[in-house]
Amino acid sequence: MPQGQPTTVPDDGLSTRQRRNRPLVMVHTGPGKGKSTAAFGLAMRAWNQGWDIGVFQFVKSAKWRIGEQTVMERLGQLHAETGEGGPVEWHKMGSGWSWSRKEGTEADHAADAAEGWAEIKRRLATERHDLYLLDEFTYPMKWGWVDVDDVVATLAARPGRQHVVITGRDADPRLLEVADLVTEMTKVKHPMDAGQKGQRGIEW
Repeated sequence: MPQGQPTTVPDDGLSTRQRRNRPLVMVHTGPGKGKSTAAFGLAMRAWNQGWDIGVFQFVKSAKWRIGEQTVMERLGQLHAETGEGGPVEWHKMGSGWSWSRKEGTEADHAADAAEGWAEIKRRLATERHDLYLLDEFTYPMKWGWVDVDDVVATLAARPGRQHVVITGRDADPRLLEVADLVTEMTKVKHPMDAGQKGQRGIEW
């Protein structure tokens, strides 16, 4: 795509503007580092455009606060205080979701994943957000906790102009088929190969 120009112009009856502004399903997959990092960079761009952003983390522990969460929540607070950027919601699966914490009980992760997907379906139906970031969502699909065919059908039929970005390894081929943009992160070298653990500011 030299200078950002598409390689082909389809005969679909749409204007350049209409084609440019179609909502996208984006998938960041592969064994390499950077899938979530790239998705959160995209979310920051979307915030700057005033988009409403919903983040749903499907695997990371509710007790583990990553750096991007602090930044995105601060941006959401800035929007609430000044009107700059867009609103941000951040929901994390762990001992239940942010909206339904289960105090003192061990979460059933499969049920929690299904509950999270059901909530996302409801939000898609009502066009709640402009951008949905479903972090590590490939894993519940891989493990059979969420039905892949249901995800694919829902994403394909979503109304309005709602963008969705999904991260995680081993994305199902059916998800890749419905996606508009697929990036595979491939590891060439990693500090862990030389025995170096993750470090502050790089991994979190």
